[in-house]
Amino acid sequence: MLDRRQLPRNRVYYGGLVAFNGRNSTVDCIVRNFSLFGAKIEFENVVIVPDEIDFEIERKAISCTARLVWRSRDAAGLVFANVHEDSGVVPLHSARKLRASERANRRLKSRIDQLLSEY
Repeated sequence: MLDRRQLPRNRVYYGGLVAFNGRNSTVDCIVRNFSLFGAKIEFENVVIVPDEIDFEIERKAISCTARLVWRSRDAAGLVFANVHEDSGVVPLHSARKLRASERANRRLKSRIDQLLSEY
């Protein structure tokens, strides 16, 4: 099998998180090997994951967008689209809070517009 990786991957055992569907759906995973360009992840149960995902390794302070390049029943190979280390990490709970705030902001703006039109 031809290995097209730019860097060799190190064997690791990290907890990871896969998010999709606007970060509304999340799946825990185990990261089995890792480099700056990609990773191999394993799932405990059979999971349907789209080709484009948000990927996070909290222990390494990494959050990025990834694309699945291969998949099997309980594992997948990822290539990272954009890696943000340390200061660029957006924890999932923060992303959810931001999304909820944006929804509330849109509702409030809509209500203001409604009240102004009645005035």
